[in-house]
Amino acid sequence: MRATLTRAAGLVAVLTAAGLLPWLSGKDPALSLLRARSAEQEPTPEALAAVRADLGLDAGPLGLLGQWAGGLLRGDLGISWVSGTDVLPSVTAGLRVSLSLMGAALAVALLVGASLAAPVLVRGRGTAGTVAAVLAAVPEFLLALGLLIVAGVGLGWFPTSGWAGPRHLVLPALALGVPAGALLGRLVADALPSVLEERWVELWRGAGVGRVQVAAAAVRRVLPPLVPQFGMVVVGLTGGAVAVETVFAIPGLGRTALGAAKSQDLPLLQGTVLALLGFGLLVGAVCAAVRRRLLGPALRDAGLTLPAARPVRVPPAVPLALGAVLVVVIGWGLLREPFAVDTALRLSAPSAEHPLGTDALGRDVLARLGHGAASTVGTATAVCLLGYLIALAIGFLPNLASGLADIANAVPPVVAGILVAAATGPGTGAAALAVALVSWPPLASHAAALAQEVRASGFLMAQRAMGAGPLWILGRHVLPSVAAPVARHAVLRLPGIALALASLGFLGLGAQPPSPEWGLLLDESADYVERAPVAALAPSVALALLAALAVSLSGTPARGHTVPPRRRTTRATV
Repeated sequence: MRATLTRAAGLVAVLTAAGLLPWLSGKDPALSLLRARSAEQEPTPEALAAVRADLGLDAGPLGLLGQWAGGLLRGDLGISWVSGTDVLPSVTAGLRVSLSLMGAALAVALLVGASLAAPVLVRGRGTAGTVAAVLAAVPEFLLALGLLIVAGVGLGWFPTSGWAGPRHLVLPALALGVPAGALLGRLVADALPSVLEERWVELWRGAGVGRVQVAAAAVRRVLPPLVPQFGMVVVGLTGGAVAVETVFAIPGLGRTALGAAKSQDLPLLQGTVLALLGFGLLVGAVCAAVRRRLLGPALRDAGLTLPAARPVRVPPAVPLALGAVLVVVIGWGLLREPFAVDTALRLSAPSAEHPLGTDALGRDVLARLGHGAASTVGTATAVCLLGYLIALAIGFLPNLASGLADIANAVPPVVAGILVAAATGPGTGAAALAVALVSWPPLASHAAALAQEVRASGFLMAQRAMGAGPLWILGRHVLPSVAAPVARHAVLRLPGIALALASLGFLGLGAQPPSPEWGLLLDESADYVERAPVAALAPSVALALLAALAVSLSGTPARGHTVPPRRRTTRATV
């Protein structure tokens, strides 16, 4: 009941914020709508007054919200302020497109994730996960642009835009599914080694159980804490695909929401946000049911035995080498001028004078890459740390965490960016706040799942029977068992947060020109990626190096679950 109330309060808060968007922006909604309807018409006082009277804007934001809520109870989402058509068919059509794209992208993600986790099952030991980290760090919109240029324009294999059949699914599904699958594969591969070392695996193999059955049981063993992460990926593939939808001109729900916000089409924006939130809540409920099914009565009966986390040890030379490369590149760029314009050298190839070439204005790409590191990496690190602290703070309140996480995860970073930018204006700070508001749910869900399972484990029951107090159990067993795995997860999320910031910059909701922020660099180089590929690849390679560095740092030995090895059960159950 508490989780349900939390979800309801969050739903009302987000819809209210969306309904107040025209007034949060500080702009006259009548003026924005007049320009959206007819850019040539003069915004005379009479014309603006006619728009206000037609749409009932004189009633104010609260009056409009009340009217919209009343229509919602009757199944009416209102009339579009721009096109004058019913909102419900537009939302339904956009949702249908987004769900189709999500299904195809999820299939790609599962294939990629399975291929990355399979070597762990075959060899029985963990991998460094560098390949998965690099793939997860590839910006979706840049991958979409590359696929469009190579497979669409160059080879002519697939359509480059629109939505008319299965062939239009292939390229956007690949652009969305490969990074998502890399993240899922990395999470599963990270959890498998400790499970494969448990006693039941040895007993099953000794009893002649086949490798396929053992592998299937091991995967089932590691899934319960990761099920919420799979759900969040599903929601992200649905509402968070705005950049890919923009590249391929796909009329999905996220792109519809972005267009409605830009044109101040309030009923359409509220309808799309409501659909995204409803879908997110549905996925969250399904994932909770699946997780309870996987755990069975062990969660209720305090019969869980947790796998001890054993992160793969990475040689110190790996993070040192990756960090040295980043430091050298960034430091070299900081010694150069990032804003000097020389149109005679625009889009020039790498040379001794400009090691990474120049952009469309003749500015040095290396200089802009170095100066943009502070805003990109620094902001992503701050957002990641904030999300980690929030996760630990509310992760021990499962009902509150699950309710808030479902709502926050259902809001794509782009929609959050729209709302924040409307109130504060676009910029680096607005993008950081928007990403911070929606980036903590994966960590909080992970922390809540681990905390719930630790509390239901048999060894804690024994500690209580011996008279251990709640605070001692919390500080000695529960908190260390949760904090270390979630910290490693947070480090792995760092490149993804940097990509979310880059996506907002790519869509014009983050840093503004002439800032050298890496997302804005990708946006500026997208139009000439074929003529000057180094300029476009430079920030992408930097993000990939950041991802590899994050994975290598997360491989530092850390304490995981505190179940003593000799106390673990030898029952051959999963």
